[in-house]
Amino acid sequence: MKSIDSDVLIESARRTLSTQAQALANLVNQVTEEFAKAVRMILTSKGRTIICGMGKSGLIGKKIAATLASTGTPSFFLHPGEAFHGDLGMIQPEDVLVLISFSGETEELMRLLPSLKSFGNPSIAMVGNIDSTLAKHCDCVLDLSIDKETCPNNLAPTTSTTMTTAMGDALAVALMECRNFQPQDFARFHPGGSLGRKLLTRVKDLMHKDNLPICAPNTTLKDAISVMTHGRMGVVLIQDEGKLLGIFTDGDLRRAMLKESEGMIHKTMASLMTPNPKTINENVMIVQAEEQMLRDKITLLVVVDDAKNLSGILEIYDR
Repeated sequence: MKSIDSDVLIESARRTLSTQAQALANLVNQVTEEFAKAVRMILTSKGRTIICGMGKSGLIGKKIAATLASTGTPSFFLHPGEAFHGDLGMIQPEDVLVLISFSGETEELMRLLPSLKSFGNPSIAMVGNIDSTLAKHCDCVLDLSIDKETCPNNLAPTTSTTMTTAMGDALAVALMECRNFQPQDFARFHPGGSLGRKLLTRVKDLMHKDNLPICAPNTTLKDAISVMTHGRMGVVLIQDEGKLLGIFTDGDLRRAMLKESEGMIHKTMASLMTPNPKTINENVMIVQAEEQMLRDKITLLVVVDDAKNLSGILEIYDR
């Protein structure tokens, strides 16, 4: 295979992306009252939203179903071939059907139409031809028509699948806004992901709370260094009768030693500590703690309970 000039490849990518971007811009003008109708159909349904499509439309349909399910709209994908052989039993009376076919004439969906019509479920067509058979037999039609595919042969589903994905996302976002779907709601459906972990985890779940490096205000620098070393967090907390007085970090230690003043090693924490250190409540969400540390450019926060008593230490890499 002969080498292809990089400029040719770059131009091909840019042409593809420009074509798809223009198609998306055109799709904006194809959003009509039918879109609002589709959203209302799904929003008012007491059942699930069932996505059905064949081939590339089916693959995109699986993505749409997953997006809906993770953003507050109970949804699943139904393969038309499997549906024809028994999986139609998955459909309940209150479910809404979303049928995807760019041509609007996909054979597997056409074979299902009589059964779906007999069930009487509300149906939404996502098609590239609003005069197609599928469009004519559905209650609501979302227009995905395009001038042509990005494929140089105008055959492989390229631009059309981008339009389908975008319309699915538009449905999901509109439904999220109608339901006032919040980050904590998203986290409930994503407990295994990093975002879910951040949004569900509180400071007390990750903070260090055992064997904290604590000194009294009269502790000398020499003894405080020993406590800091054993604590392995580069810090000691100065506390008196249960009350947090201050903090002394390894940075404070370096600055103190650089002064080389006589008797520095015997000075007490009361004279060397930083009083009133930054603290955070143990019940605050970890994402808020992270934001505070990044904003204040610190790597450690002292954690306190509702009574302002010391609870632990949170380090930035604990998140």
